[in-house]
Amino acid sequence: MTIDASEDGQTFSEEERAAMARAVSLARRGLGSVAPNPVVGAVVLDRAGRQVGEGWHQKAGGPHAEVHALRAAGPLTAGGTAVVTLEPCSRQGRSGPCTQALLDAGIRRVIFAVPDPTLSGEGTAALHAAGIDVRSGLFEERAAEVNHAWLTSAVTRRPHVTLKLASTLDGRIAARDGSSRWITGPPARRDTHLLRARTDAIAVGSTTALIDDPELTARSATGRPRTRQPVRVVFDRRLRTPVDSRLASDGAAPTWILTTRSAGDKPLGKAELITIDPGSGFLTTSLSELYNRGIRSLLVEGGATLAGALLTEALVDRIIWYSAARLLGQDGAPAIRGLDVPSCGAAPSFRVLGTRRLGEDVRTVLEPESARGKQE
Repeated sequence: MTIDASEDGQTFSEEERAAMARAVSLARRGLGSVAPNPVVGAVVLDRAGRQVGEGWHQKAGGPHAEVHALRAAGPLTAGGTAVVTLEPCSRQGRSGPCTQALLDAGIRRVIFAVPDPTLSGEGTAALHAAGIDVRSGLFEERAAEVNHAWLTSAVTRRPHVTLKLASTLDGRIAARDGSSRWITGPPARRDTHLLRARTDAIAVGSTTALIDDPELTARSATGRPRTRQPVRVVFDRRLRTPVDSRLASDGAAPTWILTTRSAGDKPLGKAELITIDPGSGFLTTSLSELYNRGIRSLLVEGGATLAGALLTEALVDRIIWYSAARLLGQDGAPAIRGLDVPSCGAAPSFRVLGTRRLGEDVRTVLEPESARGKQE
């Protein structure tokens, strides 16, 4: 049985649809560990349409998803079909081009979900030139969602920025006395650690580094530190991060301090100083520097001033907002500061991508209307 899956009349079998669903699931396993590369999943079908090999891109510099799947399938690749979440690459990098690996394995049909914006169709053209039947668009939306951070960064040339906020129903992140732990419950906090594990870097502003002295590590459901830790970033224009802060001293993960100041004689502990030209836009230049260092996804966790500045400059690609079922009143600290909105008509608008209940808290995922089209 076949089902039309695209507007141009392309058809895909039930076996191919099942294979792509599996490939999308496999791609998720690479989140947080493959930067600056994309996450990719692949499944190989033999001549009869049976799944005989699968794989995913596991780490930068290692074999790509197609190669893992082809190795798993062995001689059953001859005359078979490769189902991949992203258009196969055709350029020599730290590993060979996947298009050639597919040809060498005897694959006769390739189905991919999402075009690679960095290839400009080169992968497809190389396969077509070799006589391979190439189809695209199967489960494109699902595959693009898994890879949305990399796809955005490939176009914007900066990290995809996710702003994570946790507040009360009235938008407060701390009480009048300054206390802020814990606004949300354990399920929301566990979910935050999963977000951290799937991102390349976590960022805070200098005020958060000063007041909260955060650790910013990714921990498992049991509270143990994960083996792989994202880079910790501090946006610290005035270089206020204390040398004895956990970020600068504990060595639990790489820490980069972005600043316009010279360290001079100030000790930095185990942190690395990244000096930004004070004559340039601090945030945009900082994000460009992070991109140049291989960061493709950035999770911003605080504070209110940094959140407002990023939103003002339209540098936020996604918001994940945890709302706790409590109130802190007018004297509580707001979740966002410095966002100048003169009228309802000028208010930034968002699309709700999803909501989920976590214990007594609600997790809402939003995309700014200004972010639409960044992957196009």
